Amino acid sequence: MFTKLSKTAVSATVLTAAAVAMAAPAPASAASAPLDCAGTAVHFDLAKGQTPENIALAPAGTAYVTLAKARQVAAVSRGGGVRILATLPEPADGGVRTPALGFPLTTGIVRAHDGTLYFLYATGTTDLTGVWRLRPGGRPQRIAALPANGLPNGLALDARTLCVTDSVLGIVWRVPASGGAATAWSTDPALAAAGFLGANGLKIRNGAVWATNLDKGTIVRIPVLPDGRAGTAQVTATGLTGIDDFAFTGRGDQIIAALNTVNEVAVIQPDGTRTTVLTAADGLQGPTSIALRGDTVHVMSAAYLTAKDPNLILAHLGG
Repeated sequence: MFTKLSKTAVSATVLTAAAVAMAAPAPASAASAPLDCAGTAVHFDLAKGQTPENIALAPAGTAYVTLAKARQVAAVSRGGGVRILATLPEPADGGVRTPALGFPLTTGIVRAHDGTLYFLYATGTTDLTGVWRLRPGGRPQRIAALPANGLPNGLALDARTLCVTDSVLGIVWRVPASGGAATAWSTDPALAAAGFLGANGLKIRNGAVWATNLDKGTIVRIPVLPDGRAGTAQVTATGLTGIDDFAFTGRGDQIIAALNTVNEVAVIQPDGTRTTVLTAADGLQGPTSIALRGDTVHVMSAAYLTAKDPNLILAHLGG
């Protein structure tokens, strides 16, 4: 997910403290794939709360995004058109009980092969917080409740199971894609917050669940044991200040990650070394999530800290 929205001086203080508490940047690596031809493809409307939080790509070229503060799910066409697919109900208290943040928001999103969208909604209330589903042409419905005192954030789909990170409770949940009760799959200490938000971005790859930890500036790999239980988390990279969501480049376990608070995108090698490949000079406005279609990298920026230009940047992943 992201850093707390800087709506007030208190928010700015919390964010600054969280960023300072994180580890120093990891050493750079010279052997990393660069990004080139970076350009802004879409400008979202900040006045309407269009702060793009997470992204899921469809084969035909559409990108599905969560617009966090607007409580929306939208489709972004290849030509840059933005179409709102759903707006979730506002909680009765306005979302002020949403843990760590104080406002309701849509977060992680994934797309199934049949076009069904699954996404997360955090409100601090028991009636709305959880996993939601939107079938093509249908209406959004909650299919699994998650604890109101948590903050569901990252989302991944593996066959018939959804995995969810909780940034406040430090848990990876498992939820049947058909709906039902959530089960705590991992509560490893590596997922825990250290003052603000812990477990954040989430991916499933090669027999393991991978997650970022924003407070600790780390990437962790949790093996899936033969019986399906979670193994012990292994920290694979450290010193990644403000790390949010990430994606695998398709080149082994090489990762490309959004470093929200420092306004960078970095390529991270399996040995933990990294290279900065995009900065504010490329148009970044607090990057929150990343997805790849072939060698085209999609970077979402929500402008939570800059409050200027939430956008979608496209770039080419070089060799």
